[in-house]
Amino acid sequence: MRWTEGEPFGVRDHLVRRVEGEWGRARLTEGEMEAWGRRIGARVGAALGTGGAALGADPVAALGADRGAAGVGAGAPVFIGLRGPLGAGKSVLARAVARGAGVEAPMPSPTFNIVFQYPLPSGGAVIHADLYRVESAEELVWLGWDDMMAHGLVALVEWPERAGRVLPDDRWEIELEIVSEPGVRLATARRFGEPALAALPAFPAAERVATAAR
Repeated sequence: MRWTEGEPFGVRDHLVRRVEGEWGRARLTEGEMEAWGRRIGARVGAALGTGGAALGADPVAALGADRGAAGVGAGAPVFIGLRGPLGAGKSVLARAVARGAGVEAPMPSPTFNIVFQYPLPSGGAVIHADLYRVESAEELVWLGWDDMMAHGLVALVEWPERAGRVLPDDRWEIELEIVSEPGVRLATARRFGEPALAALPAFPAAERVATAAR
């Protein structure tokens, strides 16, 4: 089945429980957050063989070396959940990741459409979803979440907590917190289970927190 921008998707009906590990934390300006997001997207694109945007003289070059090669499981979507209050910058980060992966089309907010799909130049797709208006996991099932997981090579999902029991067990989550310093966000990355993307690029000037099973 072919999906077009704005068409709904909807998840397998099972309860997910995996150990959470905190991977890293950093205070980022908006520019640093956008550059880090583009670097995530470029890594995803390269690992999936879809190319990714050429970095060139982009400021991501100043972010330092990657954290090693990032393997991606065959056929497994890269799922990145984006948490944080309204205005924290979740959509800004989602767009940056998509741009880094190679998306060139305009990316409007999916708040009212729930989900948009963007094809990548070399194949595959990026899915940008906003679950703020979703009231239950059952609603996601009805929308076709399972197809989203099957067809989207990269799933960028805002408000992932609203997915409840149908949230993928293997995933990354990035939480953005608003702090007192203007224009700065506290970003915390967490790894759940065995996500398709083995590692994220390093934070710029990161306060590292070792991954720990709890």
